[in-house]
Amino acid sequence: MKIMVYEVRPDEQADLEQQAALHGVELAVTDAVPTLENAALAAGCAGVSILGQGRIDAALLDAFYAQGVRYLSTRTIGYDHIDLDHARSIGLRVCNARYDPNGVADFTVMLILMCLRHYKQALWRGQVNDFSLAGLQGREMKDLTIGIIGTGRIGAQVARNLSGFGCRLVAYDLRQNPALEGMVTYVDFDGLLSQSDVITLHMPLLDSNRHLINRETIAKMRDGVVIINCSRGEMADIEALIEGIETGKIGALGMDTVEGDEGIIHADHRVDILPNRNWFYLHQFRNVIMTQHMAFYTDAAVASMVSCGIGGICAMAAGEPCPTELTPPAV
Repeated sequence: MKIMVYEVRPDEQADLEQQAALHGVELAVTDAVPTLENAALAAGCAGVSILGQGRIDAALLDAFYAQGVRYLSTRTIGYDHIDLDHARSIGLRVCNARYDPNGVADFTVMLILMCLRHYKQALWRGQVNDFSLAGLQGREMKDLTIGIIGTGRIGAQVARNLSGFGCRLVAYDLRQNPALEGMVTYVDFDGLLSQSDVITLHMPLLDSNRHLINRETIAKMRDGVVIINCSRGEMADIEALIEGIETGKIGALGMDTVEGDEGIIHADHRVDILPNRNWFYLHQFRNVIMTQHMAFYTDAAVASMVSCGIGGICAMAAGEPCPTELTPPAV
């Protein structure tokens, strides 16, 4: 079996070679983002593996299917970039990836601490030999209430990490996680907004929670709230975030992903002119930390993503159970 692998990063190469040998498959690789223009690269391939920079819409799925592709894997946990309904309708089976939650959870705590201790400004000053303290007085987590929106694998690990800091933890989720009993207090959504000094997002992006953070929800938050997003950028309305920072309602942002970051993250744009005004305007505030969608980026996570990407296609093709399959065939 041959698999076309798009969006290959150099750090994935060794793991891809290992997976090809393990499963006895042939891999064709490119660093290109999948588009209609390069869909023909998948000709003769039973499977296609992607990352998350392209929009895998109905037209592109049809193009892959016409090339003989019957299996698609995304080497990401998120799958909102794929039209799953259309994939299901044409019989193209799709799976995503899994990796341990520790990397993203650790990164979340790091962003919280950096925001609370004004580290962006401190770092900038230190680079020009300004070691003054004015404006850098921080807060201690033991004195704060931290709200966790979404208590699945990653949100639960964030709670475990934070439990050692002595802060009060509240959480909101449609389904309470029994493993967190005694560690967090579940409240309703408005209760979390009004009680939390820090709010951190850990939910998959769905139509129901797109722009969950908006002008109305920000208005219900405490003055000076810190918002952390290591989930999906579209969960927060970027214009509402800008307004919140400008008015001082939001005290700081720690954002590993921001609405509109497609085509910006994971690439070097030092000599480019980029048109996304909102993204770069938000980026320049002294109390806004924006990283390049790298919370997931550890050696263990990359190996797991590649393993799921190739192994998932092989499992689906062999008729074996694929625990990360998103569009199983109709029974």
